[in-house]
Amino acid sequence: MNSLRAMRESCKERFKERRGKLKIIADVLSVARGGAKKTAIAHNANVNFSRIGKYLLYLEEKGLIEHTSREYKTTERGKEFLHDYQKMREQLVLRE
Repeated sequence: MNSLRAMRESCKERFKERRGKLKIIADVLSVARGGAKKTAIAHNANVNFSRIGKYLLYLEEKGLIEHTSREYKTTERGKEFLHDYQKMREQLVLRE
């Protein structure tokens, strides 16, 4: 029983250490929900400015975010992704 608890704690700590790509994508889409400039997205999603461009381009290609002349905004498809991502996270929460 103690080994199971230790394993759960270890998993929680590893998940806290680094965000995965899906979490970063979800953070970017969340910031851009109401529209945001590139700098604001990088800052609020806590992504290095040199890397945010790659994420934004990828999300545009996938139809999850759109770029107007002034800002980026999460599309309906992006909002669906966020909803599904949140449901998945709720299902995968490690219970004690």
